[in-house]
Amino acid sequence: MESQMALEFVRVTEAAALQSAQWTGRGDKNSADEAATVAIRTHFNAVSMDGTVVIGEGEMDEAPMLYIGERVGNRRGPAMDIAVDPLEGTETVANGLNNALSVIAAAPRGSLLHAPDMYMQKMAVGPALAGKVSLEDPIPTTLSKAARVLGKSLSDLTVSILDRTRHAGIIKLLRESGVRIKLLGHGDVMGAIETCLDSGVDLHIGSGGAPEGVLAAAALKCMGGEIQGRLLPHGEEEIERCKRMGITDPGALLSMDDMVGRQGVMFVATGVTPGEWLQGVRSLPGHRAETHSVVMHSETKTIRFVRSIHHTADSSGTLAVAASS
Repeated sequence: MESQMALEFVRVTEAAALQSAQWTGRGDKNSADEAATVAIRTHFNAVSMDGTVVIGEGEMDEAPMLYIGERVGNRRGPAMDIAVDPLEGTETVANGLNNALSVIAAAPRGSLLHAPDMYMQKMAVGPALAGKVSLEDPIPTTLSKAARVLGKSLSDLTVSILDRTRHAGIIKLLRESGVRIKLLGHGDVMGAIETCLDSGVDLHIGSGGAPEGVLAAAALKCMGGEIQGRLLPHGEEEIERCKRMGITDPGALLSMDDMVGRQGVMFVATGVTPGEWLQGVRSLPGHRAETHSVVMHSETKTIRFVRSIHHTADSSGTLAVAASS
């Protein structure tokens, strides 16, 4: 059942990638996101599951589809929590930049954190540092621990962080410590995943979207890495919103088990624009397009890459999978 569902999820993210990729470099992030969202919601109808969206495009009064609490799937399969980002990197696509993805994470019902749409403080690491560092420690302590575990000097340690004004103090501290810094324009999920790849990045720190933190946790659990987080609610209204979503202590340290549970989680992504991990959608002659996807499951730690050739019936991207491997 796991393999069949994985393939069904791949078909969903492929459809989103094919549709949103048509907006690459056109400067219209909203249309790119809408194209991906409509494609995912439409193709979810054929997936054999009784799914509930716990992370999506917003609450019911904010999003017409893929809203929190929406039921998806054909109701003829297992009860699942679904976290979805139809287009991780809307501005990335709009500006023709790299590493945009269409992403789905799924786990047995009751597993995924109902993360509200607010900032989360995060620290992500690869397998070598998993369980060896803590978000509770000051950054200099974390850097010293990481360097010692990895057998590196601080000057050989690489830390990635979103290039945002709110991170100015952290970036200054990192520079003073002597580590190398990789500043990210966009791509919070991919920034965390890079710690588990042969990318040279040892830690990913800073604050980003809480929903993206849960998606990153799903990926890192499958890859043997680790992410820790802490919600950063602003004001009483956001604190109350956390509590309404079942988070009784909004300031608590969140482990991966808190974010994605212990029953096993699946992570599926398709590249929209080219990246170091997944290639983007590539147009081919004869009304065809190629996609590159990844499927992972935390219980087996198996990572499968799927390359598919799609025949598009017309310029709108209506497709049928012709071949995959």
